[in-house]
Amino acid sequence: MSIWNYVVTAHKPTNVTHSCVGNFTNPHDINLIIAKCTRIEIHILAPQGLQPMLDVPIYGRIATLELFRPHGETQDYLFISTERYKFCVLQWDTESGELITRAMGDVSDRIGRPTDNGQIGIIDPDCRLIGLHLYDGLFKVIPFDNKGQLKEAFNIRLEELQVLDIKFLYGCAKPTIAVLYQDNKDARHVKTYEVLLKEKDFSEGPWQQNNLDNGAGLLIPVPMPLGGVIIIGEQTIVYCSASVFKAIPIRQSITKAYGRVDADGSRYLLSDHAGLLHLLVITHEKERVTGLKVELLGETSAASTISYLDNGCVYVGSSYGDSQLIKLHLQPDNRGQYVEILQRFVNLGPIVDFCVVDLERQGQGQVVTCSGAFKDGSLRIVRNGIGINEQASAELPGIKGIWSLRSSTVDMFDTFLVVSFVSETRILAMNSEDELEETEIEGFVSDAQSLFCQDAIHDQLVQVTASSVRLVSAASRKLLTDWRVPTGFSIIVATANATQQVFLATGGGNLVYLEIGEGSLTEVKHLEIEFDVSCLDINPIGDNSMRSELAVVGLWRDYSVRIYSLPNLEFITTLHFGENVPPRSVLLCRFEGIAYLLCGLGDGHLFNFILNMSTGELSDRKKISLGTKAITLRTFRSKNTTHVFAASDRPTVIYSSNRKLLYSNVNLKEVNHMCPFNSLSFPDSLAIAKEDLLTIGSIDDIQKLHIRAVPLGEHARRICHQEQSRTFAICSVKYSQTNIEETETHFVRLLDDQTFEVLSSYQLDTYENGCSILSCSFTDDNNSYYCVGTAYVLPEENEPNKGRILVFSVEDAKLQLVTEKETKGSVYNLNAFNGKLLAGINQKIQLYKWVLRDDGSRELQSECGHHGHILALYVQSRGDFIVVGDLMKSISLLIYKHEEGAIEERARDYNANWMTAVEILDDDIYLGAENNFNLFTVRKNSDAATDEERGKLEVVGEYHLGEFVNLFRHGSLVMRLPDSESSQIPTVIFGTVNGVIGVIASLPQEQYQFLEKLQINLVKVIKGVGGLSHEQWRSFSNERKTVDAKNFLDGDLIESFLDLSRNRMEEIATAMAVPVEELCKRVEEMTRLH
Repeated sequence: MSIWNYVVTAHKPTNVTHSCVGNFTNPHDINLIIAKCTRIEIHILAPQGLQPMLDVPIYGRIATLELFRPHGETQDYLFISTERYKFCVLQWDTESGELITRAMGDVSDRIGRPTDNGQIGIIDPDCRLIGLHLYDGLFKVIPFDNKGQLKEAFNIRLEELQVLDIKFLYGCAKPTIAVLYQDNKDARHVKTYEVLLKEKDFSEGPWQQNNLDNGAGLLIPVPMPLGGVIIIGEQTIVYCSASVFKAIPIRQSITKAYGRVDADGSRYLLSDHAGLLHLLVITHEKERVTGLKVELLGETSAASTISYLDNGCVYVGSSYGDSQLIKLHLQPDNRGQYVEILQRFVNLGPIVDFCVVDLERQGQGQVVTCSGAFKDGSLRIVRNGIGINEQASAELPGIKGIWSLRSSTVDMFDTFLVVSFVSETRILAMNSEDELEETEIEGFVSDAQSLFCQDAIHDQLVQVTASSVRLVSAASRKLLTDWRVPTGFSIIVATANATQQVFLATGGGNLVYLEIGEGSLTEVKHLEIEFDVSCLDINPIGDNSMRSELAVVGLWRDYSVRIYSLPNLEFITTLHFGENVPPRSVLLCRFEGIAYLLCGLGDGHLFNFILNMSTGELSDRKKISLGTKAITLRTFRSKNTTHVFAASDRPTVIYSSNRKLLYSNVNLKEVNHMCPFNSLSFPDSLAIAKEDLLTIGSIDDIQKLHIRAVPLGEHARRICHQEQSRTFAICSVKYSQTNIEETETHFVRLLDDQTFEVLSSYQLDTYENGCSILSCSFTDDNNSYYCVGTAYVLPEENEPNKGRILVFSVEDAKLQLVTEKETKGSVYNLNAFNGKLLAGINQKIQLYKWVLRDDGSRELQSECGHHGHILALYVQSRGDFIVVGDLMKSISLLIYKHEEGAIEERARDYNANWMTAVEILDDDIYLGAENNFNLFTVRKNSDAATDEERGKLEVVGEYHLGEFVNLFRHGSLVMRLPDSESSQIPTVIFGTVNGVIGVIASLPQEQYQFLEKLQINLVKVIKGVGGLSHEQWRSFSNERKTVDAKNFLDGDLIESFLDLSRNRMEEIATAMAVPVEELCKRVEEMTRLH
């Protein structure tokens, strides 16, 4: 049964809704604070760009975000209000590096009609009060007392009902607001009011301005000494104050965002809906405004928010394209632009449509999304894990180890690749044709297995075999000296670091530490221990990068790891894992300035500890299962950062972000050995040994999800994939601007599924929009076809009453129209249905069959239909069942009856939900998303006693996601490995307006109940930012009701268990009466779903 569902985010929201700049984390830091709907990010402006400091979820959809500075404070506070009428004031605690809540509360009213134009939250420049416009006709005031604490809120009646914008004016003795509003004759005016805090009322303000531009929509208050306000319209910009009125005409555009450049408010950046960036300059003499000027600077993404940082750097946050960090120049470039893009921040929002395909045919799904809007439209290919882009490979069975060597210490690049086998060692090098060919290093033994090879100081190379350690000159490639093992012993494991230390173990538990000089090998210390050694490491991670102070030794029989000090091999500490599995690889490494010890065991488990370099103490033990076979750990560098590669049957890259270790799977099957190979022809590459193959490949950016963009320059609205022709087809809209008006042209385009180049296009008629697209085949016809549903959207019609279904075949990579069928409305969706075509057309569901005409051509013929919907927007089918998501009548279940050739309604949900997406989870459970950002599941009651009961779909699960879902699709982002429990769990992927890709997994009841208990305990320990309640946030809520979430779990909260400190984990483990290790293992199993 799919009743018990687990909801988790695979890709966080990237749509930037708000941003502000101030001194938040420190009086001297310039901080950029970004809101991405349900998350807040705090960045700091550093010489090398924006650096992230904090990224936290907020239990609410952020409606307003403002920085302010109360009297007597040296740094700013952050005010946030949410769409569900909660607010909080946050302050940064420098000691702990955390957000602390200064104030919080609920500003909802029992009565009142929520505003149509969204919430407005503003703060008086002199910090006397916070003003909120949440409901029509009311202005809510939260006053500050003289210590900067908030007092009780009250409402003031506001006569203007249709408010477009409200701002506080600068330099007024009493707090004063300017209100931009529309009257009942659609004219727009600005009025000012003084707020009387004692009387809790308004009094008439100093000025007002009537009959503005019909498109006036934004107020910009100007700081002192100028004061007053700028009113931005679609055709004019006006400056207004008590004594001055100035207006200038502008080219028609809709300004979406503004950012103040100078503290005195004489320059502003404006961005319009087409992403054009303008500079607005106020000219003034002796503190009196004399005029306004507007200049075009260049083009950016269409901005939703603009924050001027410093020195001409500006952050442009976007909802429709990638956000950008730009630099403004004084002189134009060769394209006449004053704008240079320094950094891009990926944004997948809004995800209007997507499909799940396995493009590389490796058993791993990738999501291809239609992202962005208007000119910023693109396709994004999102896949989990890190890809290795293969550049060369050779068949070499039985590899036992690989190492890369340089021909001199000062070389930038590696020259040799040493490959070791059971009874021989071969050396490969790059030749002049960029090919790997076999070569020789005279001083190396070639008829024995190498245990370890490394560069050393003084341009020397080291080779360790079972019988000796050999030191070779890199220049002459000749043997300089060697150290031989006493007779009767042989070396079993060895390691060295790239300077002067060699550490090895022989059979019988002998540890030997050697130092390298120029042409010399000196035995410094020999220590006998009671067990045989399984692995060693002396990677230098202390302050001295030339020498390691510590040696780590893993033991076979004792299943433990010991740490010794160098050079005297004095015992420091020992470490037992409590598992009867020997360590097979140990590694000392440093991530983001923190020293770690990593231990890979023989059964695929990895332990990591934080290491205190001065005392050798280990703390914060964490365990994770990476695979089922022995792990081998190696470091490598990518983009100037060190990462760790864990080779096993499930290869993984370990990296650090925000001082937390993250694990990202590599898109390869089993890997036995790996070493970095940074050669001239293959910079920053890795050499990877599998069963019988050696490959060299470059590595993707190190992150959990890898996203590739295909910019289209137009808005892709629908997408689907066709396996047979190996193509994608999209419905897209191209917007072009003429002097008089904007025009839209709609296309069906065919793209290659590997290169994504456009192979063929079909232009739709004027006013005709592509609404749905499907790849399917029909009964008695083996060909695959693309079916496209359209609508004629005429300006004078409320609802389209004409559309078409176009059927295309792909021939020689071109779209060929096979047939078309006219419809009496918009074709909102198409489904393949038992060899026929099922369409949702306005309020009707229609079934078409594929008919062969006498002349051999084919056409669609209507078979039957079903009326009774308001608009049948979303339809899914399974077998003979059809599930319909209606514009406002929730979900209904229809059945197709073969005998009668008719479609009948079987059951429906009688709640009034305005649907945004539906999906069938299994035969009896259907999933829906609606426009108040909720998810719910309904169940069909087949075994109910009465017809009335059977005709009802019973609601079984409810949950507030806080995201507008556009689409559900069955599929998975991860490779399904047959041996893991998670491979049996069915998943559905969803895409949202904010660019979230999420996963809904249907769990077995036992697992659900276990995780539900964990969630209850986590809520007690993890407190929401700003004191916001998790329970209230996840409660299903729309205009009619608010009920607690049921039968859905918050996977993001559950998986944050892995980020807790060891003490907090133990606290929860005690409450659950389950060992910490078991909890970690079960939560990690869930992280494998995405």
